[in-house]
Amino acid sequence: MVISYRNYSLGVRQGSVLSPLLFAVYLDELSKTCSLTSDCSIILYADDILLLSLSVTRLEQLLHACECELTWLDMSINFSKSRFRIGPRCDVPAAGVNSLSGQSLPWVNEMRYLGVYIVRSRSMKCSLDA
Repeated sequence: MVISYRNYSLGVRQGSVLSPLLFAVYLDELSKTCSLTSDCSIILYADDILLLSLSVTRLEQLLHACECELTWLDMSINFSKSRFRIGPRCDVPAAGVNSLSGQSLPWVNEMRYLGVYIVRSRSMKCSLDA
């Protein structure tokens, strides 16, 4: 019988069953950020964070809270992922959301979240084309 051991200096192995659990434990405080208000939500799944808000201003505040919490945990946001807009004013031009580092996050027409393509529209709409 051969037993092999591996030493990890940081984090957990990709695909480990501990990854989603540790992510949830680490970000528990972040999820409480929206618990007192009804105008925003944070959805945490595995290592993905989905920020939902009724206003662009509140969305930017939520992003800043996430950035602060993640920086404190020595984690960072991958800004190359998509942002989008749903709602009755989706066609009205709006200022981009800016990160604390000054990076502007653009609006997009379609994004993929957990294998589902969500498209910009006046109400929640998914695309089955992909």
